[in-house]
Amino acid sequence: MGDVAMVVPIIRALVEQYPTVKITMVSRTFLKPLFDDIPNVHFYAADVKGTHKGLMGLYKLSKELKQLKFNAFADLHNVLRSKVLRFFLFGIKMAVIDKGRAEKKALTRIENKIFKPLKTSHERYADVFGKLGYPINLLNPIFPEKEKLSERITNLIGLDHKKWIGIAPFAQHQGKMYPLDLIEKVIDKLTVSNNYKVLLFGGGEKEIKALNDLENRYSDTITVAGKLNFKEELALISNLDGMLSMDSANGHLSAMQGVKTITIWGVTHPYAGFTPFNQPQEYQILPDLEKYPKLPCSIYGNKICEGYEDVMRSIDPQTVVDKIAEII
Repeated sequence: MGDVAMVVPIIRALVEQYPTVKITMVSRTFLKPLFDDIPNVHFYAADVKGTHKGLMGLYKLSKELKQLKFNAFADLHNVLRSKVLRFFLFGIKMAVIDKGRAEKKALTRIENKIFKPLKTSHERYADVFGKLGYPINLLNPIFPEKEKLSERITNLIGLDHKKWIGIAPFAQHQGKMYPLDLIEKVIDKLTVSNNYKVLLFGGGEKEIKALNDLENRYSDTITVAGKLNFKEELALISNLDGMLSMDSANGHLSAMQGVKTITIWGVTHPYAGFTPFNQPQEYQILPDLEKYPKLPCSIYGNKICEGYEDVMRSIDPQTVVDKIAEII
């Protein structure tokens, strides 16, 4: 989801700068709401677990796509599935993302680490369209207006004059998650100030239970997870004053809507290029790099250097609260 969310501001810039271009976005069905408000974008659902599963399924998808008679194919993923699809679409003008795998390996290796900022994923996506003849300027991005909140959402959240802070404490891998007991201290400090309403985002039964426990213990704290559908969550996120996220999808979902997004980093690092769109360096909270000089250990957070299991505990909750107060 995070990868697709990072594509959104690039597509938005593309259609803004080239208003006669029509885009067919091919992705999983549940991600369609990400593109609903972008003009000239048609979403084509790929049923990769059903109709379009496996080699024959991808062949069928290619036949369906050919009927759209598009002029060019942009592969923004460059994985096995998209490579197979490219093969079946042979003869059509194509451009493929360069993920910079060698550079990222050099950034994360322990010995002879090359510690320098790499091209962002957003720049890599833009490069693909540049290869097709549509260079994109990302310096002055345009974001959508805040969405009007439905009665269903306002009944859940209420209306007040406090700052609405989204907190998404979970990530796919443990190495990217700020410990829940420290998140709780952040929530405690925020709610005690009486300046903020905390909205908790997550998914999955285990995560929702943990978030509900936090909601029950603190005032002005509401769990959104499991109570709204994806489109409603996006609408709510667009109305936040700020989002506190891990290096994970929720940070990209807020940034693509122009919401101030503060990211807490663990064994990954902004230098790998996954900083949420248009969010400055001062919005990034990192562990103690002097104490943990081998960071980043991993691009995706699935690998942890030996002895680096607690890197995030070097980030004081007060530091997080101060950053929220400073930015929001």
